[in-house]
Amino acid sequence: MNKVLFGIVAVVSIAVGAFLFQKLSILPEPQHALYYQQAREVKPFELTDEQGNAYTNVHLRDKWSLVFFGYTSCPDVCPTTLQNLNFIYDDLKQTANNVQVMLVSVDPLRDTQEKLAQYIAYFNTEFKAFRAEHNILYPFARNMGLMYAIVDDENKKDSYLVDHSASIVLINPKGKISAIFRPEQIIGQVPSIDGDKLVSDFQKIVDLY
Repeated sequence: MNKVLFGIVAVVSIAVGAFLFQKLSILPEPQHALYYQQAREVKPFELTDEQGNAYTNVHLRDKWSLVFFGYTSCPDVCPTTLQNLNFIYDDLKQTANNVQVMLVSVDPLRDTQEKLAQYIAYFNTEFKAFRAEHNILYPFARNMGLMYAIVDDENKKDSYLVDHSASIVLINPKGKISAIFRPEQIIGQVPSIDGDKLVSDFQKIVDLY
C-alpha cells in the first residue's frame, strides 16, 4: 500500500511540475524592466505617511506597490514621473485592483507631513506620500536598489537640490521586490519612464506572479 501511495504522489508531483514548467515557459517575461525571478527581501522599515500614520512592511502585504523616491521641491523629474503614473494609473488597476503608488521623500528637512499631503493629492488623491529621517531613508533606499544625495548645502533652505533616481521599484503582494522600472535617458529631455512599457511589463509580472 505504501509503495502504491508513494507511486501516486510521485506521478502527481511530476504532473504538477510539468504543468508549472509549461505555464512559465509560455508566459512572456518583462521586456523593459529589471525583473527579479527570485524576488528580493524588503528589510524591516518604518515610514510616516502624509496622514501621520506609521507605515511598515506589514502595509505592503496584499498590494502591488510602485515606489518612487523624490521630493516636493524637485523641479522636473518628480512632477514628470508622478504625472505619468497618474496617466497610466487606471490601466494599472485594470491589471490588478490592489495597486498603490508610493512617493518616498528624500528631503525630510523641507517635506513636512502637511506639505507632502498637499503635493501628492495634486497628482492623484489615491497616491501615498511618505517621509522619514535620513538614518532610515538611506538604508531603505539601498534596500530598494536606489540611491540619493544632497548635492547642495542644506543651510540654503529653499534653494538646495537633491540628486535621486527616476526609477520606480515594484513590490509584490508578498512584500518583496519584483522589479525596477528604469527611465529612458534622452539627451536634452527629463529622464522619464515610458508609461506604455511600464503597463505592458506590469501585466507580464502580475501574470508570472
